[in-house]
Amino acid sequence: MIFLNAFIVGGLICVIGQLLLDVGKLTPGHTLSALVVSGAILDGLGLYEPLIDFAGAGATVPITSFGNSLVHGALQEAEASGMIGIITGIFQVTSAGISSAIIFSFLAALIFKPKG
Repeated sequence: MIFLNAFIVGGLICVIGQLLLDVGKLTPGHTLSALVVSGAILDGLGLYEPLIDFAGAGATVPITSFGNSLVHGALQEAEASGMIGIITGIFQVTSAGISSAIIFSFLAALIFKPKG
């Protein structure tokens, strides 16, 4: 059942993104931003964690999870460190993922010699 929940929730997030592209005529950048902001808003309202508990990877793999991570880290650190925690929490939670994306992209570019 866990796999079915992950498939359905992840698929619905992707369907929303595809509808924003096709029906809403949004650019890929606008669609990406809309999904990140929606994940951030859902976390701010306390609705994204129950979605993760229900769907697992179906909610943590799509880009909405990045917005969730940003807000979740900021709120956690704000409670511990005050206003400065809002900034440090964002970097603390997301730095590993962003750093690994940069490093692996660089290595892939060295290995596969991308064109222009």
